[in-house]
Amino acid sequence: MLTRRKLGSQGLEVSSLGLGCMGMSHAYGSADKSQSIATLYRAIELGCNFFDTAEVYGPYKNEELLGEAFAGRREEVLIATKFGFRIEDGKMAGVNSKPEHIREVVEASLRRLRTDHIDLLYQHRVDPAVPIEDVAGTVGDLIAAGKVRFFGLSEASAATIRRAHAVHPITALQSEYSLWERSLEAEVLPVIRELGIGLVPFAPLGRGFLTGKAKRAEEYSEGDFRHTGDPRLQGENFDANLKLTDVVRKLASEVKATPGQLALAWLLAQGEDLVPIPGTSSSIHLEENFVADSLHPSPAVLNEISKALPPGATSGPRYTAAMQVFVDKH
Repeated sequence: MLTRRKLGSQGLEVSSLGLGCMGMSHAYGSADKSQSIATLYRAIELGCNFFDTAEVYGPYKNEELLGEAFAGRREEVLIATKFGFRIEDGKMAGVNSKPEHIREVVEASLRRLRTDHIDLLYQHRVDPAVPIEDVAGTVGDLIAAGKVRFFGLSEASAATIRRAHAVHPITALQSEYSLWERSLEAEVLPVIRELGIGLVPFAPLGRGFLTGKAKRAEEYSEGDFRHTGDPRLQGENFDANLKLTDVVRKLASEVKATPGQLALAWLLAQGEDLVPIPGTSSSIHLEENFVADSLHPSPAVLNEISKALPPGATSGPRYTAAMQVFVDKH
């Protein structure tokens, strides 16, 4: 059974590992609904109570999946979802965090999730056209109304986090963080720790690279985000990054773990304020990932792996130019 961790300083306690549900409905090719629901139930059996979704996953389909799966089991789970994108004709068409839009999205998410409250509500991406103070105030109003319990940001800069937190306490920041992507360590991680904000790392397995199972971009189907959306899987970047994973495989073998388990164990060892959310729609992969909670590598192993994959070691940008426009620069 997974252990528990306090996420942030506002009273939210969750399992040490959550489950990222995006891939059950979005971005990574087709998924089997019955298999996905079986995986959600298996996660609960293993002590996971923290499930991550967003309106844009599908769009809408992922929230609907969780609403169906958790009907009658709502008290067993904590649901995190996100607002902040403008969706047109079933596709992401930009950002929108206007207060009236936030309120509309929350009402729609509540209907799809078949619940009367959202446990953790994130702004998915910062909207440069809307002051973050207005966003924080709007979510604060929703918390006061009982429709939301805790407030979070995703992929926000240190300055944005400070401004939002001054209006309403932030419980968690969700951002990419792993051995594969350590850019948070320079500015963002010190700030959220100063403010008592928890960290929810997404893509904690480097979109498959840290499991040793990544493929070149062209080997993924055209409907898969990785086919064109991840520069690190393309060309010379892929070749260079593949070499980085050799040390992970070597050390994992020494501690009798899989590379993915060691990568997650490294993350968990970075602090009790971190709750990674590896994503999968497979019960087998879920069980494999959750072993990381009971894996406690020695300081020597953790130090060696940290030195082998230092910040900035990964070749290629995180996003394509089209996605880079959503990165918070403030």
